[in-house]
Amino acid sequence: MSVQTTRRGPVTHITLNNPDKRNAFDNTIIETLIDAFQQAGGDDGRVIVLDAAGKHFSAGADLNWMRAMGALDEQENRADALRLATLMDTIDRAGKPVIARVQGAAYGGALGLICAADIAVAADDARFCLSEVKLGILPAVIAPYVVRALGARQARRYVMTAEVIDAPRAGRLGLVHEVVPAAELDATVDKLVTALLDGAPEAQRRARELVHRADDSDVSHGLIEYTANLIAELRTGAEGQEGLGAFLEKRPPNWKPNRN
Repeated sequence: MSVQTTRRGPVTHITLNNPDKRNAFDNTIIETLIDAFQQAGGDDGRVIVLDAAGKHFSAGADLNWMRAMGALDEQENRADALRLATLMDTIDRAGKPVIARVQGAAYGGALGLICAADIAVAADDARFCLSEVKLGILPAVIAPYVVRALGARQARRYVMTAEVIDAPRAGRLGLVHEVVPAAELDATVDKLVTALLDGAPEAQRRARELVHRADDSDVSHGLIEYTANLIAELRTGAEGQEGLGAFLEKRPPNWKPNRN
């Protein structure tokens, strides 16, 4: 199973479970995650932990899925992007606290999963990257959540440069709340779960609603539509096609300077 759901008392663990592919996701995994979060959000559990098997949290989009998306037209890309947007919104508005437990690489769309969660904890060897611009596209669908976490000024830099962000910097930027040695990752998550279980569940549910209303960057339906339309346009445009082709063919894209 590429996504595994495990209930441990009041805590539901939703686990990306495809370590051989570095937990990269595709449309099937996106649908499975939507279902898992909807079910966990509506049951009598208290906390959801999003984690991943193996060395890496997620490499982002699966290579074969990216290839398939590059062959679809703009309307089909828009529909696909809206499903990813639905996943982010489902995590963002889950009926209970969501903790993201991060190790290893978290690239591309994986940052959306992390930023949509309420709390994110990373191992000190984790690394993050908004790599889409290297493919001639943008992290459009996840941008509302990433910008909310990083702030607009920092997001401008990392969306445009696609620099790898190490765990200590991710902590300073606000991309994650805690950075701890890998050996302490589970204990730190357990500590946060304990703190959350001490709170009243209805108050915690309303707390998220309060923050959404107080935050000017709350994700509206119009913004979701805009981001889905944008990524569909870019995926099917000249740069997106060139970037994906270059990536799949293991060659530099035509905009990259020759530094030889």
